Amino acid sequence: MPETYAKSSEKPDSVAARADDEAFAGAVGRLVRLARAKRGMTRRQLAMGSGASERYLAQIEGGQGNPSVIILKAIADALDLPVIELIPRSNGRSAAMTHILDLIGRLPDGELPVVAELIERHTRADAGNDRARRVALVGLRGAGKSTLGQRLAAQLNCPFIELDRLVEQEYGARIPDLIEMAGVATFRRHERACLERVIAQHEAAVIATAGGIVANAETYGLLLRRAHTIWIKAQPEDHMGRVMEQGDFRPMAHNREAMADLNAILDARRADYARAQAALDTSGDTIEQSAAKLAALVADCIGGEGQ
Repeated sequence: MPETYAKSSEKPDSVAARADDEAFAGAVGRLVRLARAKRGMTRRQLAMGSGASERYLAQIEGGQGNPSVIILKAIADALDLPVIELIPRSNGRSAAMTHILDLIGRLPDGELPVVAELIERHTRADAGNDRARRVALVGLRGAGKSTLGQRLAAQLNCPFIELDRLVEQEYGARIPDLIEMAGVATFRRHERACLERVIAQHEAAVIATAGGIVANAETYGLLLRRAHTIWIKAQPEDHMGRVMEQGDFRPMAHNREAMADLNAILDARRADYARAQAALDTSGDTIEQSAAKLAALVADCIGGEGQ
């Protein structure tokens, strides 16, 4: 009797399709998790903003959930981003970038240097004049933005402006209350409006920004164009220790996995922070040492563009 093999009742095509579906669901979950971390939002905050339960969000982020279009839109609205940003793309690029690369790919090689020069000219056009003597400090809480910013402003003889404080003055409530009552999207709109006002009113200023300003591409792009931006960073343990000393534990309040969350936020934002004009690591230095290094960095940034 010939040897026989047990056959699966599931067709190979069905197996492949199911694997594709699982991979797609996992990619959606990663995008949701990354967007949430980038904004420094807890899963509870996202649940409150979207109407989805924390348990369901955990399933979505873990790749086990299958959110409807309506749920995905609610999550996107709570994160203040277009729903398309939560849809995976096979090549990992945005639609606009894909279109640009497609157009460039049609050009003869001899024309590429001209296009590159036009793009470079566009991104750097009048950068020195646009930025004037404005300095913006970005980075996670606990890096030293406020402490160093005040010292730098005194040295440059210009105002020190904390963007969060301006938002609180305009809205008449603390940032956590604003987010809880009106949502992250409303906070980001106030943040953008306050930044535009600071730029319009001050040719010279030191601006300390909220760590999550990078979550809004337009606002962060405005900051990069109109201010000499410095990434103030530190080791995660230093961030955590300084935040605890300040008694400011908003995104990680009552969270037993605070360090893991902090690392996730940093990982999600690192590439955006790295777009800054310069970076300063404050780990292991005294305030005086960091202040001196920052002053030197700023002198190079402002002086370099003025040449």
